[in-house]
Amino acid sequence: MSTIVGVIGGSGLYELLDGAVEHAVTTPYGAPSSTLSTGQIGGRDVAFITRHGRAHELAPHTINYRANLWALHDMGARTVITSSAVGSLKPDVQPGEFVLCDQFIDRTSGRIDTFYEGPKVVHVSVADPYCPELRARATEVMKRLGERYHPTGTAVVIQGPRFSTRAESRWFQQMGWDVLSMTQHPETALARELAMCCLNVSFVSDHDAGVTDDAEPVRAGDVWRRMAENQGRIRAALAALIVAAPDIPTCRCRDALSDV
Repeated sequence: MSTIVGVIGGSGLYELLDGAVEHAVTTPYGAPSSTLSTGQIGGRDVAFITRHGRAHELAPHTINYRANLWALHDMGARTVITSSAVGSLKPDVQPGEFVLCDQFIDRTSGRIDTFYEGPKVVHVSVADPYCPELRARATEVMKRLGERYHPTGTAVVIQGPRFSTRAESRWFQQMGWDVLSMTQHPETALARELAMCCLNVSFVSDHDAGVTDDAEPVRAGDVWRRMAENQGRIRAALAALIVAAPDIPTCRCRDALSDV
């Protein structure tokens, strides 16, 4: 029997499963961003939550990340694929391309980023925050699909919901970071605290304002349009990744809590 794969849909991805069964769930941490949808893709059991709510009513800093991850885990998912719309910080990382992030930098503030607030304290390792086995399989999938993608990338996670100033964008670029996200933290760290294998699939929606001297300011409407225009590609990539996820992983993600 195949294991359940959890999917968290980012900006523009509010539904994934045809003929889904909807579950109104509660967690010890409150309500998740949306109902939890279950169904199948390619014969694989899938549980799906949309990160920002069905009507994109949740700003990045107001998302109940703990409830989202807990709901998927409670449904039986031990693998989670997260999709994100990101801004590019490099001229050669083009809008319309995928990035398989392998690192993130946290520049957020005030977000609850652990399940362990006491009396038990857990110091989980996120040195390599994304599952190496899932990333290797994702590289194979992207090649097979003929997609334009980058096999690695560091995402700087900003608080949002505002976009960066030009000075901030230039600083991020000078630091060598590749893309800008508003949601990969604390989502990724919380997945590790639940000993889940986590893969992030970022889709580049724009160039951030300071990347080039003539870059236009980022506008939300442009981001939504690009994401809408590429929904077919994003959904096809996620479907292929769901099917490719291993039933019995050989990584160490599932042992994340064995020595904390």
